[in-house]
Amino acid sequence: MTNSAPSRKSPDKPWRTEGTPDEQPQPSSGWRRPRGGWWGLALAALLVFLVAYLALAFFDEGDEPTISYTEFSQQVDAGNVSKIYSKGDAIQGELKEKQDRPGQDGTYTKFRTQRPSFADDGLWEDLSRNKVTVTAEPVVQQRGILANLLISLAPMAVLVALWIFVARRMRHGMGGAGGMFGRKPPPKPVELEPGHQRTTFEDVAGIDEVAGELNDVVDFLRNPDAYRRMGAKMPRGVLLAGPPGTGKTLLARAVAGEAGVPFFSASASEFIEMIVGVGASRVRELFAEARKVAPSIIFIDEIDTIGRARGGGASVSGHDEREQTLNQILTEMDGFSGSEGVIVIAATNRSDVLDPALTRPGRFDRIVNVSPPDRGGREAILEIHTREIPLSGDVNLGQVARTTPGMTGAELANLANEAALLAVKRGQEQVNQSDLSEALEKVQLGAERPLVMPLEERRRTAYHESGHALLGMLQPGADPVRKITIVPRGRALGVTLSTPDSDKYAFTEEYLRGRVIGALGGMAAEETVFGVVTTGAENDLEQVTGIVRGMVARWGMSERVGRLSALPSDAQQAYGLAAAPQTLDAIDDEMRRIVDECYDEARHKLRDHRRQLDALAEALLERETLEEADAYRIAGITRLTKDHGEDVPRPEDTRSGEGG
Repeated sequence: MTNSAPSRKSPDKPWRTEGTPDEQPQPSSGWRRPRGGWWGLALAALLVFLVAYLALAFFDEGDEPTISYTEFSQQVDAGNVSKIYSKGDAIQGELKEKQDRPGQDGTYTKFRTQRPSFADDGLWEDLSRNKVTVTAEPVVQQRGILANLLISLAPMAVLVALWIFVARRMRHGMGGAGGMFGRKPPPKPVELEPGHQRTTFEDVAGIDEVAGELNDVVDFLRNPDAYRRMGAKMPRGVLLAGPPGTGKTLLARAVAGEAGVPFFSASASEFIEMIVGVGASRVRELFAEARKVAPSIIFIDEIDTIGRARGGGASVSGHDEREQTLNQILTEMDGFSGSEGVIVIAATNRSDVLDPALTRPGRFDRIVNVSPPDRGGREAILEIHTREIPLSGDVNLGQVARTTPGMTGAELANLANEAALLAVKRGQEQVNQSDLSEALEKVQLGAERPLVMPLEERRRTAYHESGHALLGMLQPGADPVRKITIVPRGRALGVTLSTPDSDKYAFTEEYLRGRVIGALGGMAAEETVFGVVTTGAENDLEQVTGIVRGMVARWGMSERVGRLSALPSDAQQAYGLAAAPQTLDAIDDEMRRIVDECYDEARHKLRDHRRQLDALAEALLERETLEEADAYRIAGITRLTKDHGEDVPRPEDTRSGEGG
C-alpha cells in the first residue's frame, strides 16, 4: 500500500513529517500579522476603530424615540402614560400601550420629549388626573462615566494587544535569520504515537539489491546498542542516486517505516529564500527537531539544487543563500557523533554535479545507485501497482514486463493507471490485457491524433516507417521490431517501435552502428523512392547525433580521436575542463564520416530489398498498423528469438518516427 506524504503542519516549516510525535495544541490567537507589514497593521486598526464606532453609535441611539410635546400631551390626555421622570424641562416617560412611531416604522413604549418654556398647560393637573406616576429615577437609564470610558478605550486596547503580539514574534526570531518575518518557534515534541499505514519494504519492488544495502540502516535504527557495544558507527548520510522515477523517495520512506522511526522529508529547494540566511536557519531547525525525537531519519530530495559544486568569485544573493544552506547542512552532519541516531538520506539524479564536500567520508559515506528495474523487478512493480485494480483472467503481467524494458517504477505505475482509466471509459468491470496493451502504446508512442493526411503524405509516411522497420529487421543484432503504424501519435506522423528481447547494459560498436542505420532508414527510404528529403526525419537525426557523438567523443570508438573521453560531463565543465579546438574539429569530422557511412549502407540495403520495402509500405497504407508477427511475415524475414552477437541492449526503447 502506497502512502502519500503527509501535509505540512505549519507553513513556517518547509518539511513534512511522518511518524513523529503529535504536536501540542497551540492556542489560537485568531489573528496573524498580515503579510503586508505596517500597511496591514494600519488596516487592522482602521477596521477595529470602525467596528467600535458603529457599536457606540448603536448603543447611544437606543430604542427610545424623541417625540413632540404635542404627542406627549395627547398620550397624557388619553390616559396612556404610566410614568414619567423630569429633570428641568427634559421629560422621560413610558406608555401603558405601544404606539406607532410618529413618521417612522415600528412602535415604542419609552420616549423622550422637551417641555417648552412658554408652556402653561397645567401639566401637573393633567398628570394627577390621569394617575401618572412621577418617578425619582430616570425611566431611560444612561451609561455611567466608567462604562463610557471603557468603551472608548476598547479600540486602543485592541491595538496595544496586537502590537505586543507582533513585538513578541519579532523578538523571538531575532536570534536567527528570518526572525523579523515572524517565524514560529518549533513545537515541543510529546509522547510518540506509532504511525499508521507506514511505507515498508513490502511496498518496494524491483530494486531488491538496493533495499539490501539499506537494511544496515534499518538494523542500526532498530538495535543501536548492539552497534555501540561493538564500537561501530553507521554512515551519517546515505545518498540515493538514480534516474527520475526509480523510487528513491519511496525507498527512504520505506527505511523509516521498517525501522519505525520518525521521518522528516523536505525538498532542497524549499530551504532557499531570497533573504540570505533563511535557508541555513531552516536547516538548523530541521536538524534540531530530528535530534529531539531521535532515532529518526531526515530525507532531503533533489539535493543537487543546493549541493552543486561551489565555485569561486563574486556571486549574487541567491547563490550566496544556496552556499550558506549547503554549508549549514555540512556543519550539521559534522556535528553527528554517531550516537544521536539521526541519519540523513538524500536523493539526486545528478550525482555528478554534487560538491565533493558532500560525498566525502563523514558526510554521505554511502552512495547507493538506484537503477531502473530489470524484467523480474518490473513484473513485481506491476503486481504492487495493480493490487487495487481488478484484473481479468487474461492479464499477463509477465508479458507486459517483457515489453517494457527501461521503464521505471513511476512509469509502470502510470501504465497501470492509464489501463484502469481506459477500462472505466469502456464501461468495463475489470482491466484486461488489451487495456494494458493500448495503455502501453499510449505511454510509449503517444496518444493518437485525429489527423486527416493527404494520400501523398500518407504514402510518404508509410515508406518512411517501412524503411525504419526493414533495416531493423535486416541489421544483425538489432532490436526486434514490435509495431509499425502510420496513425499520427503525439508529434509524429508515424512510429516504428523496437524493443530488445532482454535487458541490456552495454553496447558494442556494431550494435550502435545498427541503431544509426535503422534511424536513418526513414530518410533513406524517402530519398530512394521519392527522390526527396522532408522534415519528417528531424527526430531521427537527433537520435543519430546523440549516438554518434557518444561513439566518437565518449566511448573511444574512433581511431582518429582515440581512446579518451574528449567531451567532458557537466561536472567536469564546472571545473573549466574542455577539449582543444583541434580535438573538436576531429570529433566533428569523425561524426560526419560515421553518419555518411551508415547512410550509404542504409540506402544500399533498401535498394537491394526494394520489393520488401514496397510490400511493407502497401500493407501499412491498407491496414495503418502492423504488429510484430505480421510485419516480419509481410517482409519475408524470419524473426529470430535470440539476438546475434553480444547480448547488449539499451535502457530505453527505439522509437523512430516521422514528424515533429
